[in-house]
Amino acid sequence: MRMTRTSWFLPAVSLALGGAMLAAFWVGGRPGDGLASLAVMAVLAAVFLLGGRSEMIRGLRGDGRHEYWARMDTRATLFAGMALVTAVIGMCLWEWAHGRDGSPYTALGAVSGLSYVVALVALRLRG
Repeated sequence: MRMTRTSWFLPAVSLALGGAMLAAFWVGGRPGDGLASLAVMAVLAAVFLLGGRSEMIRGLRGDGRHEYWARMDTRATLFAGMALVTAVIGMCLWEWAHGRDGSPYTALGAVSGLSYVVALVALRLRG
């Protein structure tokens, strides 16, 4: 499945995440930290939006993709996924070693294992 995106997609996502951070900090009683987070995400959105001549930014945004970026994206996703699964397993083992039930790491491990199986099935069905 090929997903096409405009150059506005990543800046919009950055601003939406900044808004979510602002809301979370505001609910937590720290609106100043929320405004700072929103400002950082707004700067990041501006970099993504205005950095259109850079091949790196166009590759990250998705509007300048080709085979090289698809391969890099796959490798980066694999690396990040393996790092997260390794961390979740390690934290679960730490909790068990201290006599606790492993929460919430056991649930995160189950979700990551299930998502792995679903991804394999989807790729197999795709061809």
